[in-house]
Amino acid sequence: MDVFVVDGVIEDIAPAGAMRARGEVLDAAGTWLIPGLWDHHVHVLQWALAAQRVPLGSAESAAHAARLMGSAPVLADGRRVGTGFRDAFWADRPSLERLDAATGGIPTYLINADVHSVWLNTAALRREGHEPDGVGFLREAPAFEISRRLNEVDPHSGDQMVATMARDAAARGIVGIVDLDMAWNESAWQRRLADGFDTLRVSFGIYPEFLDRALAEGLRTGDPVRGDASGLARVGSLKVITDGSLGTRTAACSHAYPGDPHNHGQLSVDPQTLVELMTRATGAGLDCAIHAIGDTANSQALDAFALSGAQGTIEHAQLVAHADIPRFARLGVGASVQPEHAVDDRDLTDTIWAGQTALPYPLRSLAATGANLLFGSDAPVSPLDPWAAMAAAVYRTRAGRPAWRPEEGIEAAVALAASTRGGSVDGARIEPGAVADLALCAHDPLTAAADDLRGMAVIGTLLAGRLTWIA
Repeated sequence: MDVFVVDGVIEDIAPAGAMRARGEVLDAAGTWLIPGLWDHHVHVLQWALAAQRVPLGSAESAAHAARLMGSAPVLADGRRVGTGFRDAFWADRPSLERLDAATGGIPTYLINADVHSVWLNTAALRREGHEPDGVGFLREAPAFEISRRLNEVDPHSGDQMVATMARDAAARGIVGIVDLDMAWNESAWQRRLADGFDTLRVSFGIYPEFLDRALAEGLRTGDPVRGDASGLARVGSLKVITDGSLGTRTAACSHAYPGDPHNHGQLSVDPQTLVELMTRATGAGLDCAIHAIGDTANSQALDAFALSGAQGTIEHAQLVAHADIPRFARLGVGASVQPEHAVDDRDLTDTIWAGQTALPYPLRSLAATGANLLFGSDAPVSPLDPWAAMAAAVYRTRAGRPAWRPEEGIEAAVALAASTRGGSVDGARIEPGAVADLALCAHDPLTAAADDLRGMAVIGTLLAGRLTWIA
């Protein structure tokens, strides 16, 4: 088939050679044309900065992680930063003494893979205004504050790394992302667009501490960044974090974590406050994106959507009560999920969530009730790679392991739609009148085997008909 694009929009689709080509011709014979892909959950600057941070995913123990940081390069700001450790199965425990012995007086920061906790040495604790406590482990709000501070790099340098990240994303067929950096994101995107950023579409989140400002300045979901005519970056949703994470053992759950009968995780926002925040946002024209991982948090979030009348998504939805599964579709709440987390967390889920009665990573169950799935990576928690997300959603495994809970795997067509702008229910289509956000890939994603899907080669990516990537 030939696809004709005029002024960034698909004008016509016809059998190959049936119509005379006009203007520039891109010969894509032997490739598969799909809608351009979206990652619906990215922490953009933090993911871009990961390129200069020490990867700790291979750390097999606290001692191993400390040794890796002891030989890590010192950044220009005088700190060492590592990211991506997973401590739940370490035989030893993080301690200040262990980290200090390996890293000395250089401020050193180790960010958990889930970003909900940070391990710091004494020099880092003092630099950030914390008294050493023997462990050096910060969780939830204090950990997020550390990440915010570490993200406060020179804007020019940060923007260069974001531009590199965007080119890498385009090489994976991505045309758009949802940016959920914990900052006032409009000014960052105004600056980047003014400097010529044109690789991706962006929808950016607004956190509760910035809600008053957003309302005072009249920001509404879908509005373009002020002062920019391109329309590439637009106002997204109010983002509220209501509980913790599985890896940090703080996700709010109905059953206690093993060995700690009083630990059900934690709710970061009480139900009344959540409803008030969502009601204010909704009244001002903002959608809502509510972080909820444990089943208790998901129930609270769904209740808040019902009471506030808000539109939007629940981010993560990793553990959902059986009774809450159909509520997503009934309330019109999108399930913004990260399928690669299911593969990352399978062993954690089978151990520290073994006593939970709710459904973990319930993709098929949600889709079967008509819920709109929107796939993302949560980068830097998982790499920004939509093909990895699709492969995890369809095949529920990687690296040759048996499929994990294969009954929750979904069809490839659903996974592909969930990786486009509208999600699995309202996903982008290739049809006359549609914006020409497209990607060309080497294999048919609807029939590709697991390894072919996960390692999909992208031949070209087009944003409104303009090439942003060509192999």
